[in-house]
Amino acid sequence: MYCKGNPYKKRCKAAKIPSRPAFTEPQAMIVKAGGARVMSLTDGTNKMSKSEPNDNSRINVLDPPALIRSKIKKCKTDEFKGIEWDNPQRPEATNLLNIYASVQPDRSRDDITEEVKDLTWGEFKPLLAEAVVNHLEPIQKKYEEVRADEEYLLGVLRDGAHSANDIASRTLRSAKVAMGFTLLD
Repeated sequence: MYCKGNPYKKRCKAAKIPSRPAFTEPQAMIVKAGGARVMSLTDGTNKMSKSEPNDNSRINVLDPPALIRSKIKKCKTDEFKGIEWDNPQRPEATNLLNIYASVQPDRSRDDITEEVKDLTWGEFKPLLAEAVVNHLEPIQKKYEEVRADEEYLLGVLRDGAHSANDIASRTLRSAKVAMGFTLLD
């Protein structure tokens, strides 16, 4: 809804609110790359989910390296020889390759395919586990640093709450004026 047209424009001007959209439709921010939808480690046809009761179906950001290695070692694979991408008969292979590619963004799909095409699952899973551990290590270190400094963390939360409150107050005021719910002098 725009604050334009005779009654809206006058209200916006009186309230010193710019004539811009008061209500905008949110746009989805979906990454189209291969890692946008990571599938379960226990079933390559289902999405990886925190709500799945089986903890072995997912890799949590804060899982310790030994647990990540264990989960990947136990993940579901198939009986076919070689590892290939995009074969509908092999959803687990595609899933594990997508995870491998996602944690190594500087490598091309062709490069990864060439590396793993002749590997067995027993040879590929340790490579995947190390790539995931290496990718998550800096995130986990930063998390530990932030959590260790409670004063800094509380300050960031406090500043964020004040900033969010200021933005929300302006947005609410604009919405009320645009809909004619305020009394102006």
